[in-house]
Amino acid sequence: MLDALRLAFGTLTAIPVPAPAVIDRRSAGRAMVLAPFTQLPLVIVLLLWGWAVREIPVPPLLAAAATLVLLTLATRGMHLDGLADTADGLAASYDRQRALQVMRRGDTGPAGAATLVLVLILQVMALAAAMQEVGPAAAAVAVVAGRLALPICCLRGVPAARPEGLGATVAGSVPRPAAAAAVVIVAAGGFAVAGPRGLAAAALAVLAVSVLLARCLQRLGGITGDVLGGCIEAGTTAALVALTLTLPT
Repeated sequence: MLDALRLAFGTLTAIPVPAPAVIDRRSAGRAMVLAPFTQLPLVIVLLLWGWAVREIPVPPLLAAAATLVLLTLATRGMHLDGLADTADGLAASYDRQRALQVMRRGDTGPAGAATLVLVLILQVMALAAAMQEVGPAAAAVAVVAGRLALPICCLRGVPAARPEGLGATVAGSVPRPAAAAAVVIVAAGGFAVAGPRGLAAAALAVLAVSVLLARCLQRLGGITGDVLGGCIEAGTTAALVALTLTLPT
């Protein structure tokens, strides 16, 4: 379990932690299941930040943009990089190997750049509205819901797209009951914090992740570290949009 925690925090946060002593399928699977819950330190920071920008007060769009800057710093921009590389790979070619080569290069092409711009605009607009509707907890709910991408993408039976890299380490490592438990816990937490909007955030995040994952499995034949990052951003964006919806309370 200690190795799983080290892997989860080391992969998903900017918190300096010792390297895991052993990385095997059991520790990898546990790390992916724990992924949403490793965001607790970031959640605390986001709650304090959300309260501060509400009390100052800061214009909603500026507060949302600053919050996303904070999120990017907290994750070293890894997930945005994965989103851009995944978009470039999916847009590059219907040839699987060609698409994987494009993703491996690490530079950002037109499709990746356009995807980043559009997703970030959507995130800023949705977060600005959600902070007014839900309050300081909006970003925290979306961040945790977005990390449900990891147990979902690493379910048993989901293959890796290539035999090396993060995707090969974690692919197929999460038992379905464990992933289901993570979804239920996050959904319940979202409901407790934000009511029906919080529940909708978890549900829409799972849907967005599942759609992008299915497309990547069809085109790439499996997951990579970039796909995981892209799915996290897709889930987070969907959760933010869900938090703006008008739902019965």
